[in-house]
Amino acid sequence: MPQVEFEKVGKSFGALAVMRELSFRIEDGEFAVLVGPSGCGKSTLLRMLAGLEEITAGEIRIAGRAVNDLPAKDRDIAMVFQSYALYPHMRVVENMGFSLRLRRAPKAAIAERVGAAARTLGLDRLLERYPRELSGGQRQRVAMGRALVRSPSVFLFDEPLSNLDAKLRVQMRTELRHLHQKLGATTIYVTHDQVEAMTMADRIVMMRDGAIEQVGRPLEIYDRPANHFVAGFIGSPAMNVLPGRIRAGADPAVALDGGGVLPLGHVPSLAPGRAVAVGIRPEHLRPDPDGPLLAEVEVIEPTGAETDLSCRCGGQPLMVALRDRGSYRPGQTLRLAPHAGPVHLFDAETSARLTHPESMIQEYDDDRHETRNG
Repeated sequence: MPQVEFEKVGKSFGALAVMRELSFRIEDGEFAVLVGPSGCGKSTLLRMLAGLEEITAGEIRIAGRAVNDLPAKDRDIAMVFQSYALYPHMRVVENMGFSLRLRRAPKAAIAERVGAAARTLGLDRLLERYPRELSGGQRQRVAMGRALVRSPSVFLFDEPLSNLDAKLRVQMRTELRHLHQKLGATTIYVTHDQVEAMTMADRIVMMRDGAIEQVGRPLEIYDRPANHFVAGFIGSPAMNVLPGRIRAGADPAVALDGGGVLPLGHVPSLAPGRAVAVGIRPEHLRPDPDGPLLAEVEVIEPTGAETDLSCRCGGQPLMVALRDRGSYRPGQTLRLAPHAGPVHLFDAETSARLTHPESMIQEYDDDRHETRNG
């Protein structure tokens, strides 16, 4: 399977530039996910790769070959859309083999490839049914099978699970990932769902407003977000970001705007008084009688596996994700401390991360509530 490269790719509609010089590479056999909010340009980028949308700057290469001027039918790409786009008057077997019939492939070859794809996707007992006789998940598998029988060099998925219910999305997520592991095909998947991105991707391309914010492996982006936006988009509940200023003194610390002082580990030399933002994941906070954060509980959200507390800390919203089912109540005041996870420091003006989180880990001892630098 080939490598896919975007080099300084741009897209404009008249004088309006919606993408500017996007450059990144998807490796041979990689499952890459383009993720970001609606309108960030991820589907447009996918359509440009597929040849359904013209690019206005830069170059797209597949297996080292520029495809800017290559018609969509000659790019050896198969695309699965958000809508199933099945022909309602055709049976499953006919829908899956339609593209091969258009290419006038031999009937025996069509039957063999449709049969192989149907067995892979668990559709072999449904081949004689019409789309109206299928569930949503089965229809999506037929759409995937139609792409699979072509044996393309690159698979493209444009939010294929958006129309499915929550339980079926989880099931199809697993099936898609299993299919990729089996085929080893170069795959590019578009979604606005960060959970899909985290659970399915080999690498994530994080987008906003037609630009790339960060590219990396899922846990790398989760643990080392490049800026406020990435920190807030990846993770559910989102990362807490509290404004403050660097406190002068021998021990590194941030004086939070809403009150309280958060001690830090070893950090780069930053001028006292510099405006910063402290980022802490909700699951890295826990109640601690000596904790530096004072928060008031507003809403309790039990999910079964954990309890999410929506709080206020110095006037700022603060989420806490706990693995216990303690007896919390609205209006309760809690002292909280970072625990067993990194504390991030961001520049208040640019929102860029200032440090590697490993240098700022604070661990709070279970028994003595003493802090020690990680």
